[in-house]
Amino acid sequence: MQRGADEAARPRKIGRPTLSDGQLLDIALDLFLNDGYEGTSVEAIALAAGMAKRTIYARYADKETLFRSALSRAIEDWIVPVERLQAAECDDLRETLRNVGGILVENILSPSGLRLFRLTNTVSSRMPELAAANVRQGTEPTVAFLTDLFARRVELSDRSGFDAGEAAHAFLHLVVGGPSSMAAWGVEFDAAELQRRTYSSIELFLNGLLPRPVPSEDTEEQNRRLRQMLTDALLENAVLREEMERRN
Repeated sequence: MQRGADEAARPRKIGRPTLSDGQLLDIALDLFLNDGYEGTSVEAIALAAGMAKRTIYARYADKETLFRSALSRAIEDWIVPVERLQAAECDDLRETLRNVGGILVENILSPSGLRLFRLTNTVSSRMPELAAANVRQGTEPTVAFLTDLFARRVELSDRSGFDAGEAAHAFLHLVVGGPSSMAAWGVEFDAAELQRRTYSSIELFLNGLLPRPVPSEDTEEQNRRLRQMLTDALLENAVLREEMERRN
């Protein structure tokens, strides 16, 4: 998605044609990602872009505004297109979730994904509303896809207080959130281990999501007998109560 840090940090010669907003934001983001928000100055961005600071300030009022715009652009470029998730759907729900989970985990653990994750976490205390907005921007299309998938493929109407939207968020937290948090802390996975963890999380999710198995005929017969015993006991109790009332 982004050019290498060495290319981004290489100053442009003053006098070249003025960069477009997109080009400026790409250069600014590279510096923010490599040096952090606090460690990046507008002066450094201007030097790398070969632009005067006043030109940058004419477009963006301050460093925070520039940072917000650069981060939003980066997330738009990084998120998985919904069309790719739709193409991963097949007749088997378990296989569909394995396909989708693999795509999402691979994306969040990509170099650009991890850098965005770490940068957003770094500024979350300083700009909590920005972090929340970027989470929504990055996840809303995926949540919408998963919500539609579960609404079409899984019967949830008998689960009180639980719906397809909640299932979508639960899937992301369980399947994608865990590996991304661990990777941000420096934990590394090889491909085989990552797939095993992804599939294991999906199994845990499915065991709590799919409808309970249809009772067997033996179970139905046991339930019928229990209901009959309860009915007989209630009738017997009513008869005894009436007999006691007559005697009194």
